[in-house]
Amino acid sequence: MHSFRGFLLKEFYHIFRDRRTAAILFGMPLIQLLLFGFAIRNEIQEVNLGIYDQSHDAVTREITDKFASSGYFVMRQELHSTAEIEHAFAEGSIAEAIVFEPDFAAKMIREGRATVQVLTDGSNPNVSKIITGYAASVLQDYRNTAFGAAEVGVEAVPLMMFNPELKSVNLFVPGLMALILMLVSALMTSISITREKESGTMEVLLVSSLRPVEIIIGKVVPYFLLSFVNVVTVVALASFVFGVPCRGSVTLLMLESLLFIVTALSLGIFISTITSSQQVAMMISLAGLLLPTILLSGFIFPVASMPLPLRMISNFIPAKWYLIIVRGIMLKGTSFGYIWKETLVHGVMTTVLMVASIKKFKTRL
Repeated sequence: MHSFRGFLLKEFYHIFRDRRTAAILFGMPLIQLLLFGFAIRNEIQEVNLGIYDQSHDAVTREITDKFASSGYFVMRQELHSTAEIEHAFAEGSIAEAIVFEPDFAAKMIREGRATVQVLTDGSNPNVSKIITGYAASVLQDYRNTAFGAAEVGVEAVPLMMFNPELKSVNLFVPGLMALILMLVSALMTSISITREKESGTMEVLLVSSLRPVEIIIGKVVPYFLLSFVNVVTVVALASFVFGVPCRGSVTLLMLESLLFIVTALSLGIFISTITSSQQVAMMISLAGLLLPTILLSGFIFPVASMPLPLRMISNFIPAKWYLIIVRGIMLKGTSFGYIWKETLVHGVMTTVLMVASIKKFKTRL
């Protein structure tokens, strides 16, 4: 019994002595609780709103003021044509547009009812449904306040742009592309390089005629090619099996995907330079890459509904910017002029990670 107690204490000692293991045991549950607790929210605040008022009468101004004071919407711009609406949605400056028909007040008096068109960005059906409900609630509140029980009122006509059929697969395909590429590129690359360190074969490679840069390139090229094959496969299946459209340039989509693959690979290389075992590399990749990709990228849960600290953290998640790019190209048909900022973010991330990885690799040498 005394020997068993000593053995048990030794195991506890080994766990607490290894700071990384202790951080995983105690830090992982805390991080997951905070992420899931704050990230998984269905309510959305500060919806960017655009108004296309073709009537400009007292009633439309009252309804516009009602939207502005509701606490859900932020007035971003006044629109003057359907072309401006499409442009605003394409560049992502608004999430919802309210369109008042001509002679709004006169039609309400004459016919007892007037319609308000509520346009939302259907590339994210979950968010669109939520903010459409907010708009309907504001219009219902105005109708009850202004007319009471009278059979006069305002009727909301919802329309989701880019996804009028409300297909959920249009939401999940871009997210799955980001998730698969992050899994294959970052996770597998970090494990592959740390496996060489753990088994001792990295020293053999370093004393060979190969330079460190050649070793890294040789390690990542197979995953680069496999990841690109995955992109082509996912896009083909999404188009021919699930009917997900690709309204934009397929070439641009492939080039942006290649850049994201390089970003994910550089992230995997960086993880491998700061770890020495496959277990630690896997845990860092799973906790630091896959969970944020699912929770903080806008894949399932809207980033706009998260607290400010998580919204700031989400800016450092490469998948967030890739999702904006893929949804823009596939569902909205946007060109490079609308996604150059997200592309620049990926380029900066890749450069920083590669420089840090090479510097860390040389330090270890």
